Order: sequence, then structure tokens, then C-alpha cells
Amino acid sequence: MSKPLNRYAALIERIFASHYRPGKSEFPFAREELSATALVLGIKLPKNLGDVLYSFRYRVPLPESITRTAKPGMVWIIKGAGTGRYLFKQARMSRIEPDETMLAIKVPNATPEILLANAFDDEQALLAKVRYNRLIDLFLGMTAHSLQNHLRTTVKSIGQIEIDEIYVGLNRRGSQFIVPVQAKVGRDQHGVVQTEQDLSFCRERFPNLICRPVSVHALSDNRIAMFELTLSDDQVRVIDQKHYTLVPASAISDDDLHRYSLGD
Repeated sequence: MSKPLNRYAALIERIFASHYRPGKSEFPFAREELSATALVLGIKLPKNLGDVLYSFRYRVPLPESITRTAKPGMVWIIKGAGTGRYLFKQARMSRIEPDETMLAIKVPNATPEILLANAFDDEQALLAKVRYNRLIDLFLGMTAHSLQNHLRTTVKSIGQIEIDEIYVGLNRRGSQFIVPVQAKVGRDQHGVVQTEQDLSFCRERFPNLICRPVSVHALSDNRIAMFELTLSDDQVRVIDQKHYTLVPASAISDDDLHRYSLGD
């Protein structure tokens, strides 16, 4: 006997079924359909209506009744298509997963302990570690400064978006960069929707800066995996990946330093 759907899954399943026809690879729907569908199903909507769509765009998988209709090698995603408008679309399957064989670089931990002790959640703690240890600088080879965190804004072609943190940066040649950072903890995974929205935001708001999207993952063994990403043929591609471990300075041995120097 199949497990009953929760209210979010029941809503999105009914909206999908009302539009989908075999052979379709994309179709639009409106945010207002959530309210109408909830009324039909007798479902009490959450106070934050946008959380329904946010969950399926970034946090949890779509119901199996939806995913099984995708073509082989493809997945359904939900894209923003303007204010209050969305698009179900099939995209190539792409998963950003850490390379478990990669050597983690030890970095002297500069995170204030009082900050870690009072951080509200794992994502906030991860962003703080990245910020205080200047991991964006190390990873991208530039001087970077946090411009804003937990940004919620709109992009004309997409609608409302969220970016965990934004950095601006400068390299030794004077090139200037905008770096949108998405943080992932636990089972959260980075998808094509986030990279696409990050690039669109940068093009619209910072057309003269070079956009370098970064995804940061907190791993179970205390490593921090960092990815520089781009989009190619509607698929997320990894430009570079590095792993870091924050340790006391005394934990970095002469052998570690020699090993790292071989890569210069």
C-alpha cells in the first residue's frame, strides 16, 4: 500500500496532472493554482504559500507520479517564469556530488567559536565558516568580500529567487567578479534551477561583473566541498572542485605543507 502524500506533494501532483499530457516536455502554470487546488482537495494552505514551490524547486524530490513521466536521462524541474508564473520543464539529469577521492586541504580555522556556538542552523554555520576563513578567496584565487547574505529578490524573467550569500571580488589583473553562493547541508542538493537563477540575476543586476556561481556543501566528515559551476545545454557543469578541512594551526604538519607546495 502506497504511503499517502503530504499536503505539499498532493498539491503539486494535482497541478501537474491538470496540465501534463504524454509527450509534453514543458508547460506553464500559475501560483494562484495552489489556492484553487487546495480548495478542491480540502487542504489547508501554509501561511507562506511560496514554501510549497520552494520545497520542490530546491529541497525535496517531486512525487513519484511526476518523476516517472520524464524521458530517460531527464528530470522534471520547476522554473520561475515571471512574477507568479512557473514552468514545469524536463531537463537533463545532473547531480552535483563531491568526489570522495579528492584530497582535503587543511586550513587554519579562523571561525570565532562564539559564533559557531550560537549559530541558528547548519546552513548559517557553514556560511560563517566560508566567510571567516576566506574560502571564496582561496577557492577562486581572488580577494572577495561578502556583499549580502540570504538575499530574496526578483528577476524579470524568473520571478522571486533566493541566494544564500553574494560576494564581490577582484583579482590581481583588476577584473571584478560577482559570486553567488548556495550552501547545501544534509541531503540538500544543488540543481540546475539554482545555477540558472544565479546566472540570470548576475546578468540583470551586475552586467559589468564576471559571474562565477559557487555551491558549498558541508560533508559528514567535516570537509567543506566547493564547486564552481556553469550551465551548458541546460545542464549544470562543474568547472572546478576543491575540498577544505578547518583545523587548528598545530594540526597542519610539515608533510602537509610539502604536499600542498607540489601543486603550485
